[in-house]
Amino acid sequence: MRIAADTNALVRIAIQDDVRQMRKAQRALEGAELVAISTPALCEFAWVMTKGCKQPTALVAAGIRYFLAAANVETDRNAVEAGLAMLDAGGDFADGVIAYEGRALGAQMFVSFDKKAVAHLEQQVKATLLL
Repeated sequence: MRIAADTNALVRIAIQDDVRQMRKAQRALEGAELVAISTPALCEFAWVMTKGCKQPTALVAAGIRYFLAAANVETDRNAVEAGLAMLDAGGDFADGVIAYEGRALGAQMFVSFDKKAVAHLEQQVKATLLL
């Protein structure tokens, strides 16, 4: 079977707060021929883990890398790596994904009111504009 993993399944596996649900999610992901993990699901995962569960960004990045290491996982790896680069630099995973996907769609510059996102992207030598 080929499945798309929802954020809540990924979070259950990562935080292990409900053992029954964690095991169901693990079985589903491990038993699938293909597990599609969308970038929005990973953006939500990073947000839930950092903001809702108050997990350190290094642990969140490790969790994302854990999912990506599975042989049956498919995702936009370039977008995810851009998100991880932002997360590793102390920024938000979603900002890295948004900037990457924007460039892939033809954008030349990332614009935002978010001073932190702009600063992190500037450090990565990306064209930015603080609104």
